[in-house]
Amino acid sequence: MGAHVTDMLHPSAPHHLPAFITAPGEADTFMIVVGLVLIAAVLMVGNLYLRLHSLPERMAHKSQKLQFEIVAVLGLIALFTHNHLFWVIGLLLAMVDLPDFGTPLRSIAGSVQKIAGIEPAPETSPADESAVDIPTAHAAGGTKGGAQGHA
Repeated sequence: MGAHVTDMLHPSAPHHLPAFITAPGEADTFMIVVGLVLIAAVLMVGNLYLRLHSLPERMAHKSQKLQFEIVAVLGLIALFTHNHLFWVIGLLLAMVDLPDFGTPLRSIAGSVQKIAGIEPAPETSPADESAVDIPTAHAAGGTKGGAQGHA
């Protein structure tokens, strides 16, 4: 390969050519290897970037649904606007454990409804929809007040 190229050299050209120079009509192995390395590097850097970009969402996945949705929206805004402040806010929000105010407030509301004599509305959630409907003690007539009233 190298001897064939040096035979066709012009007399004023250098007589020693680097190994990556190929003869006309032959495959350029160095260019193919560099191209494959470039494609692999672009894919690896892109994968790293997407993993880093989704870090706040993966951190918030274990938290409450509302917090996860806010972090996901901040991540999308950061992705499409190229404004890194939204990503930083999403990361900070994902790192903070927000207290659960909903459960105690629902419990208080249910207790107040019981005191007022109003039938509390059944809670609906995706988990409850697939569960079997079990009649409550009040609907079956087995409440404490009902049992005492019959005795």
